[in-house]
This record gives sequence, C-alpha cells and structure tokens, in this order.
Amino acid sequence: MITYYTDGSCEPNPGTGGFAVIKEMQPHVLGGEPADTTNIRMEGLALIAALKDAAGEPCQIYTDSEFWINVITKWSLAWEKNNWIKKGGAIKNIDIVKEVCPLYRQSKAELVWVRGHNNDPGNELADHWANEARKQQLEKAA
Repeated sequence: MITYYTDGSCEPNPGTGGFAVIKEMQPHVLGGEPADTTNIRMEGLALIAALKDAAGEPCQIYTDSEFWINVITKWSLAWEKNNWIKKGGAIKNIDIVKEVCPLYRQSKAELVWVRGHNNDPGNELADHWANEARKQQLEKAA
C-alpha cells in the first residue's frame, strides 16, 4: 500500500500558494498558484495530485485538512444531489470539489486525518515542502 502525506501553504492567505505530496517519505509532487489563492485551495490540489499519482492503487493519504476530508466523504454527497448547491450559498472552490470527489470515489484511497504541527514526521515533511513550493511560485512571479 502506498503512503502519501499532503499539505498546502499560503502566505499571506489569500496570496501565493504551494502544495506538496510526499510519497513514501520523499517529496514527489510540488505545485501551486502564483497569486490570489488560499491555503484551502492548496490542500485540495495536493489531495488531487496524490489521488492522480496513486492511479487506482490502494493507498493511505494523510492530511491535516479535516475540511477536505469532510468535503470529500460527507458534504459533497448532498451538494451533488442538490446540483452542486448548498443551503448557505455558493460552494467555494467548486472546481476543486468537482475534480477531487470523483477521483476519490473511483480510488482505493483511505483518507487519514493527522493533527498538523504536532511532530508527525510525514506531516512535517509535507509542510516543509509545501512552503518550498510556495517559495517557488514567488520566484516564478518575480
């Protein structure tokens, strides 16, 4: 079984963002958006990248984003039934929601929540590389 850790970084928030996917404790995918993005978007893009990389193979994806776990495993089910509308108004980051949910449903992935900044080696590695990815976005924009 493949093990991934994912994380996102944005500074300021909103601002320039980066994300990282750690595969078997090695940096594997780095990415980001150069401006006007958020930490939540970066966390979602990291999960998409991990799911795509797993390509249907059994995996565990560790994330410190309870938000995205809830979106993917709970909230999106009702949103989709209601034609991608929720009671409180527009769904933020709907582009990511519509991409990540089918990827997860077709996968053999288990999403595992890990407390961020709590000395978990994989989460700390993902955090470090997400920040590096954000810095790369700043350099590209300069």
